[in-house]
Amino acid sequence: MNMPGKSICARLKLSSTMHTNDAEQIWQEYVDRELAVIAHVLTELGFELEVEQPHLFGERYLMRAVTTVSGRKLILLGHRREDGKRVVIKATSDAGGIRELEHERTCRAVLQRINFAYQTFLSPEEILFTKRGPYTLSIQAFIEQERPFLGRPLEEQFALALSAFKAQEGAHATTYGHERIIRNTFGARDAAGYLAAFRQFQKEILKRIPDEALRALLEKSVELLEASREIIEQYGGFLTHTDFVPHNFRVVGHDIYLLDYSSLRFGNKYEGWARFLNFMALYNPPLQQALMDYVRLNRTPEESLALKLMRIYRLGEIISYYANIIEKCSGNLRILNQERVRFWTHVLAAVLDDRQPAPAVLEEYKKKRDQLRSAEEKRRQKDLH
Repeated sequence: MNMPGKSICARLKLSSTMHTNDAEQIWQEYVDRELAVIAHVLTELGFELEVEQPHLFGERYLMRAVTTVSGRKLILLGHRREDGKRVVIKATSDAGGIRELEHERTCRAVLQRINFAYQTFLSPEEILFTKRGPYTLSIQAFIEQERPFLGRPLEEQFALALSAFKAQEGAHATTYGHERIIRNTFGARDAAGYLAAFRQFQKEILKRIPDEALRALLEKSVELLEASREIIEQYGGFLTHTDFVPHNFRVVGHDIYLLDYSSLRFGNKYEGWARFLNFMALYNPPLQQALMDYVRLNRTPEESLALKLMRIYRLGEIISYYANIIEKCSGNLRILNQERVRFWTHVLAAVLDDRQPAPAVLEEYKKKRDQLRSAEEKRRQKDLH
């Protein structure tokens, strides 16, 4: 089989020169090697890759540098030659990556078979799911949206987000006849699981950043989570999307198309809210505040506490993520990840004290972030958001 890897990589602007660190070099070599074969397979299947591939640039490699849970895969943009239909292609020869693609497909199928409110979300059309030699390819229709979520008016963002969370809350394990198949498909986390995970975040953070103020903040977080174990358990058993942020869904009219089905599990009903609100603490503080006000004014004090607890849990996770990344980076990216740890630590302190992060801290962080980000990462973020 003739696989002109160098010409493909050159056309897609993916030269493997000028690496800054080992993790990035390993990722780039993986991309170059796999892309040469995958492009050939796609040609045989009647598809063609686009020149710009935002999911391969910037800091994408770091997600695989710090985790062994999910396998490696390429996420590519292309089109079907016969009619020009734009598609998203997920392709991998990695055992973990194959399991992830198969699991995601199973999740979509289960949600389509069962009848409950989560079907408020739509799925992109599956064009092809196939195996070719060692490769598994999942090809779905690209969902065009006239404007991204964050480009919409605040009132529309609020309505869309609230409807999405209410839909998620419609799937509760204790009231649902398909409990066994759902739990076996999506997995579950209870209060003990959340506490154990947070203690592991704490351990990883302090191993890399032995700062006494940070140690005290994390200990305060653990104490609150421990003291509120019953609240975490009380609002458990809901199907929740643990990574419900704008780059994982698209909006067409009033419809939400869910792009990532691998992040579904049964857990606390506010875990998805927490991920979204923490994201908006940086990208859209007024939306974060509006959703917090909604919970405070329309739900019980215990539910407001549950949301706070899940925000603390998810902030521990993101601080741990960036603390682990620091040693795998160099230059501006290393400095940037140190700044990220400081920023999210500030947000954690604010959540613990029931206040908003200081606007001055937010603006200073965004200024530093924009100065330190690579051109490739800025382009990737622009395309994803």
